Amino acid sequence: MIQIGDHSYSLQDPIVMAVLGAAAIVLLILLMLFLALRAANRSARTTEPMAQQLAFLGQNVQQLSMGQEQLRGGLAHVSDAQANAQVQMIQTVEARLSAVQQHMNDRLADNAMRAQRALTEMQEKMSTTLHGSSKQTATSLTQLQERLAAIDKAQDNITKLSGDVLSLQDILSNKQTRGAFGEIQLNDIVSKALPSDSYSLQHTLSNGRRADCLIHLPNPPGPIVIDSKFPLEAYEALRRAETPPQLAEAARQMKTAVRAHIKAISERYIIEGETADGALLFLPSEAVYAELHANFADIVREGFAARVWIVSPTTCMATLNTMRAILKDARMREQAGAIRKELSLLHKDVERLGDRVENLDRHFGQAAKDISEIKISADKAGRRAQRLDNFDFEELAPDPVPNVVPLGKQER
Repeated sequence: MIQIGDHSYSLQDPIVMAVLGAAAIVLLILLMLFLALRAANRSARTTEPMAQQLAFLGQNVQQLSMGQEQLRGGLAHVSDAQANAQVQMIQTVEARLSAVQQHMNDRLADNAMRAQRALTEMQEKMSTTLHGSSKQTATSLTQLQERLAAIDKAQDNITKLSGDVLSLQDILSNKQTRGAFGEIQLNDIVSKALPSDSYSLQHTLSNGRRADCLIHLPNPPGPIVIDSKFPLEAYEALRRAETPPQLAEAARQMKTAVRAHIKAISERYIIEGETADGALLFLPSEAVYAELHANFADIVREGFAARVWIVSPTTCMATLNTMRAILKDARMREQAGAIRKELSLLHKDVERLGDRVENLDRHFGQAAKDISEIKISADKAGRRAQRLDNFDFEELAPDPVPNVVPLGKQER
């Protein structure tokens, strides 16, 4: 914005830009005139052309001054027109603002009425909803009381279960009761997997040792012993170990306990000529079984070397199912001789039946022949009776001599 007296001009105005351009041209001409004067001092031969150029430049300067006066008058006219246009624009804006304000007041009044109606409707709906919510709240409270009663019952069950857990801990803390626990679990698994006549519980061997379970497998491999062992103390020490020394000591105890069980089973329950050349060590805990196979593979290999196979409840069930298939196959082989004998007798019965059918067929053939001859004799007797009935003696021809039946014999 350029301020000249009482008038201000914008740099974006085309007229102002034209004036600035003319001023720049004047400055350029003056610069050229200065350069020309300097050149005139250096060269006297160019004085006259320079004078002509100066006269020409003077004329141009005069014309530019005249154009500047005209431009000043145009700018004054433009400023007046712009002032009038600004006054008109202000009046127009004020009129539009008053109209917009009136429209906004009308809209606000209308919105206030609508909000009042909506508030009234909402209050009515809220009263209806609150009435329904009171009923639902009463129903929910009733259901909550029922659920609380169920929770109390569940709490009683949890209390009872915790007592059972404590009882189980008491059982597992005692070696004898822990052994009985393993034996009961083994008995349950064996009774579910095998028929009752294929195993014996608490079987006494010839060396006086009593096995928890003896599976009566056929030879080979022969009867195999399953004995339940539960190294719980060593396993709990291993779980409680926090420092490397404690962990090493617990691992040593675990190996010692399992090695002792493997050695005891190998020496007591593998008897040549009486039992199979191997035995099963039953661990009633899947966690102990997984710990052995995960971190004590050398102990498992030692069991294999001593022909003592360590099984858990899951693997014991799979092993017993395999034994059940072996027992079934052995019983089928035992019955194979009886089956062959019965098949031989069945073959003889079939041959005898064939002979009797052949005899019956021969008797049927003879009977058919006899019936055919009887039919022929009946036909002849019928024709003779018909002739006698018609007194047709002339047509009655005598039979040939071979066919004459003597009076003392009955005709066939």
